[in-house]
Amino acid sequence: MSLLARPAVAAFVAKAMQRVTVTADRRSGGRGSAAASHARFPEYPRRTKELTIPTSVAPARATVYLPEKGDLAPPVHVNFHGGGYVMTLTEPDDPLCRFLAVEAGVVVINVDYVVAPQHPFPAPTRQAYEIVRWVAEHGAEEGWDGERLTVGGQSAGGGLAAAVARQAFEGGGPSIALQVLHYPPLDLATSARDKRAAIPRPMLRPWMADIFDTSYVPDIRQRSDPLVSPAHPSDTADLKGIAPALVITAEYDLLRAEGERYAERLAAAGALVEHHDVRGADHGYDGGDDDKARAVYAVIARRLREATGRHFT
Repeated sequence: MSLLARPAVAAFVAKAMQRVTVTADRRSGGRGSAAASHARFPEYPRRTKELTIPTSVAPARATVYLPEKGDLAPPVHVNFHGGGYVMTLTEPDDPLCRFLAVEAGVVVINVDYVVAPQHPFPAPTRQAYEIVRWVAEHGAEEGWDGERLTVGGQSAGGGLAAAVARQAFEGGGPSIALQVLHYPPLDLATSARDKRAAIPRPMLRPWMADIFDTSYVPDIRQRSDPLVSPAHPSDTADLKGIAPALVITAEYDLLRAEGERYAERLAAAGALVEHHDVRGADHGYDGGDDDKARAVYAVIARRLREATGRHFT
């Protein structure tokens, strides 16, 4: 076992990573990653309000991105950010949220959910599900249509979106029109050291997975839980009736194979809308490649419009 795969060590390193991020943000006066994110895609305006969503785990802060005025109750999309289930990285998703609010005509709720090691599994999955239920139930007073609801996320956020869809499927709702799984981790039961990427040095490395996976699910026996590893062979449940899915993988990503496996599983259940593989791209590609980001965000926006019945001319 790697030293970083020991729960106490992984938790120590994860907390150090969190402190470094917070310190860097404070030194920049909060202008670091936020300013860089806000500068991307300037043609998509930032119209936002802040919201706190109550859950049994902890209150969840969220930034609500508003589409152009005109629809009194537009559809709503709940976005979960990436960061290995450890980092609170909501600002990097700002370009995506602005893009979708305009191009898909939806309210986008960018959620600051609890992270490990302070809140290990199952707390983030439970909180994410409660957030989505709250969004579905409070549209009338908040100004969106909770019956036209979609969920999605990048990296760890995609894993949470898949877990939300699974809980909604098994728990009788809410109804989710589309789940968007963007280069998600879907098999933590398989060691990252046994996974293979198409390039020698992919962005995600096994040592990173040791920190993230161990912090998130310290008990290795829990890593085959369907809310953690729906792409692992041990999960054989019939998924017929689960929310339709757009699965996006990246050609060079260490997580590509598990995304493909889950897409195949969803297709067998009649729940796959599209599997979109981004050629020549690695994990997190959209953080730095504006051309690829625009192209893939346009795919997401189109699928959100189709799922929620939005028709733009």
